[in-house]
Amino acid sequence: MSIFSRKNGAETAPAAAVNPDLAALTGEYTLDPAHSTIGFVARHAMVTNVKGSFKDFTGTLHLDGSDPSKSTASIDVKMDSIETGSADRDNHLKSSDFFTIDEHPTMTFRSTRAEALGGDEYRITGDLTILGTTKPITIALEFNGAAKDPFGNERVGFEGKAEILRSEWGLTWNAALETGGVLVSDKIKLVFDISAIKQA
Repeated sequence: MSIFSRKNGAETAPAAAVNPDLAALTGEYTLDPAHSTIGFVARHAMVTNVKGSFKDFTGTLHLDGSDPSKSTASIDVKMDSIETGSADRDNHLKSSDFFTIDEHPTMTFRSTRAEALGGDEYRITGDLTILGTTKPITIALEFNGAAKDPFGNERVGFEGKAEILRSEWGLTWNAALETGGVLVSDKIKLVFDISAIKQA
């Protein structure tokens, strides 16, 4: 992953330039699930959005402040940790109609490319694996800052979003509506709010 930091309201350096202050952030980081969210939004019955998230995941980041394009990310998500606010819906999502968690208990993301776009904006591309199918996705990310918490941990924060078509990963279950359309949208929005701790 690549990062560019804010400088007290001043103009940020262009993407080609690297702020020397970023060198202090270079290192290995571990995602903090207690202060991070990996979520999704799906259109339901053509009229409203259903939001959900995964509660059990692990991940690591390598941040390179001198050359952000060399930064990387790796995330593993336990599919049985899905929560949407409805136990019946969660059980349906875990079934063979959707994620088939008995056969495919984990969803993974492995980055393949990181790009600095200037300012706090950047983009990371990688391979997303669901149901044993691997396809590339691109995530738009924003660097939210870095800080040392009261326990002495050095943290960095990011927000991200992406859109995918679930059918490309074999998630094709649906039901037709009497008024036309389908019960669950093919397009899914992925949302990320990440806090990561620098390893000693």
